[in-house]
Amino acid sequence: MKSIPPTDIAALPARDRILATAHRLFYQEGLRTTGIDRLIAESGVTKVTFYRHFPSKNDLILAYLEQRHCLWMGWFRAALARRDGPAALADAMREWFASDNFRGCAFINGAGEMPAEPAVMDAARRHKAEMRQAIAERLPEGPGKAEMAEMLSLAADGAIVRAQLDGQANAALAALESLIGKLAG
Repeated sequence: MKSIPPTDIAALPARDRILATAHRLFYQEGLRTTGIDRLIAESGVTKVTFYRHFPSKNDLILAYLEQRHCLWMGWFRAALARRDGPAALADAMREWFASDNFRGCAFINGAGEMPAEPAVMDAARRHKAEMRQAIAERLPEGPGKAEMAEMLSLAADGAIVRAQLDGQANAALAALESLIGKLAG
């Protein structure tokens, strides 16, 4: 999944600069850890400009999650479409895990950081539902399609967490591929 190169951020309008900076910092360092003052400094805006676009940090977090959702789902659907058969999911995960800035799922991370924030939890649930739907769309028609999509999305989430926590993408991918093989067989 591609992000905006840092050299291109300076040319963006203020709101987009703030969001691009938030996208990088929130994903790499966390929602709670990243402070407003740092976001303002690194995006090159004033406090007045920042708060004009995002009245609160939660407003920025929700805008970031919406942007992340759209970008990631666009990438995920395209990655699945580039492949055929049961291996498509594992191949898509392999591509993502190999990216330089992989730090797990922004929505799993966000839900873990802010479980008491209903809007963050809603964004995470919506993201996971759309991910599950994208997986289902690649499955053959049949009575067990929804159940299979549920199992595969759960397996993908487990592989994402394991790759992030262990730092061993290959082990997570091997387990995911094995599970997919057993489910498909």
